[in-house]
Amino acid sequence: MKKLLTTILTTSAATVGLLMAGTLSANADATYTVKKGDCVWAISQEYKTTIESIETANNIHGHLILPGQQLRIPGATAPVTATQTPAAPVTSAPVQTAPVQQAPAQPAETPAVTAPAAPVETAPAQTSEPAATTPAPETYTGGNLQSYVLGQMQSRTGVSASTWDHIINRESNWQPHVVNGASGAYGLFQNIHISGGSVQQQIDAAVNLYHAQGMQAWALY
Repeated sequence: MKKLLTTILTTSAATVGLLMAGTLSANADATYTVKKGDCVWAISQEYKTTIESIETANNIHGHLILPGQQLRIPGATAPVTATQTPAAPVTSAPVQTAPVQQAPAQPAETPAVTAPAAPVETAPAQTSEPAATTPAPETYTGGNLQSYVLGQMQSRTGVSASTWDHIINRESNWQPHVVNGASGAYGLFQNIHISGGSVQQQIDAAVNLYHAQGMQAWALY
């Protein structure tokens, strides 16, 4: 009885240790290498964290990151895989088949001569590469200004979120209601065609301006 109790306690302790190890590894920090076209917002969405936590951990100012830069992602969720015991192979008895008796061969008949069918020409399939877009957040809560605006602009224009982040930083420094005293340009995008409006109205106006003038409206191309 004493030996059985010792075995049970040892097995339970090992099980608890494995569970604790799995829990610790699931919340370990991750390291990410910045690629061309990346922005802090997109990386935070991929690792299910916030822009502020990544920028604080890596001493980033003005959302500026460079290709090849190593970023520490605090609190990233690491994938945990469970070890599965392979199933035993299933064996089956060999199937016995009865011998097949073949009928005597019949004399071959002369095949009828038919005209060859005309070849059918098919046009080569044309493929188009769709623009990469990121689904935009559904609602603006006031506390998610950057992620909401960048998601909306990338989804609706096909231009990367990092490009729009650069434009908004340059034009308004992310101040949604700033007015240029000289030109009268208004809001995040410093749009001269509007003189007021909510964040959503500014996004709609910027999308319309992009479709009308492209990136020339912000002197990029």
